[in-house]
Amino acid sequence: MIPEAPVMGSVTLLADPEPRPARYTIVSVDDHLIEPPDLFAGRIPAPLAGGAPRVIEGEDGSQAWLYEDKLYPNIGLNAVAGRPIEEWSMEPARFDQMRRGCWDIHARIRDMDLAGIWASVCFPSLIAGFAGSVFSQSRDQALGLACVRAWNDWHAEVWAGSYPQRIIPLQIPWLSDPEVAAEEVRRNAARGFRALSFPENPAHLGLASMHSGHWDPLLRACEQTQTVICLHTGSSFWTPVSSPGAPLEEITTLFSVNALVCAADWLWSLVPVRFPEIRIAMSEGGIGWVPMLLDRLDYVMTHSAQGENAWHGTDLSPSQVLQRNFWFCTIDDPSLVPLRHRIGVDRIMVDVDFPHADTTWPDTQLLVEQRFGALPDDEIRAITCENAARLFRFPLP
Repeated sequence: MIPEAPVMGSVTLLADPEPRPARYTIVSVDDHLIEPPDLFAGRIPAPLAGGAPRVIEGEDGSQAWLYEDKLYPNIGLNAVAGRPIEEWSMEPARFDQMRRGCWDIHARIRDMDLAGIWASVCFPSLIAGFAGSVFSQSRDQALGLACVRAWNDWHAEVWAGSYPQRIIPLQIPWLSDPEVAAEEVRRNAARGFRALSFPENPAHLGLASMHSGHWDPLLRACEQTQTVICLHTGSSFWTPVSSPGAPLEEITTLFSVNALVCAADWLWSLVPVRFPEIRIAMSEGGIGWVPMLLDRLDYVMTHSAQGENAWHGTDLSPSQVLQRNFWFCTIDDPSLVPLRHRIGVDRIMVDVDFPHADTTWPDTQLLVEQRFGALPDDEIRAITCENAARLFRFPLP
């Protein structure tokens, strides 16, 4: 049930758009869900249930999650699909100020159908953090682990479980202990999870870096279970903006810099060399930076990396490993088409980013037609659905 309270301010929820003709089968590898208020109900062990996250009402009619004495509001720009653009803002939103498909799985499927989206990977929102970091930083670590398991149970039972042919199951990790996290990955893989949302750079969260070897038990579990590691922009709460007072628009302009920095860090940590079968998906990071990184990696290896370095003695170059172990996604990158073969057509996927401000919903089909419609049919199908289906081992209709 959604708590009732006076609605703060005036909010316009637009009528359903007309269903878009579905010419292409589209698998979106980056969407988001807004956790519903009843997510944790009945899913936390009784001795810990009193500390479970819960939605509370403010005197002004606002709503926010309360967890360990901290408030986590639903940031407005995270749930603006279906609202007029002139009303978009960072102001916290109530559940009744969002399109129901933000938090209700049945309504989400209807929204996917309206836009011609066949399947979706859905990342968490702020109460969990994009990669579960909120719970792993809990003062009460037993409660935090219980919250991680509850979130994953709900995702398995309700969000993905209600429509297993349409939602690709994604889990959040327990970042406090890589051995426990590895056990969870194996447990979740056994019940159908295909992906794990992991911080781009755990060092920004005060955790061990990817260069330390600390995460090897978790990485090994992901490799052995073919669980895709999704590295979502912003999952480490870091931005490349260095000037005080920089506007939000500067931060969102630089989203792709997060992805570039992250990919380089993971490459030079030798994670995909030590775990050659590991699958890494760059989520919501754009794709225009990939050719630049490939070129720079090749140049560095023939110049400043001529001395002893971590890659000496390996069979492949960093650029070859980037194209072997990494997958990338595009919301709307007009320059992608002439560069697609440099990236690798088999490594390009589509993300819709529903219900965030960057979303192409409900006109994703039209955008795909405009950007890719002139390509050969086999390339279109690879980009729109087949690459994602192979990566996540998810059947297509």
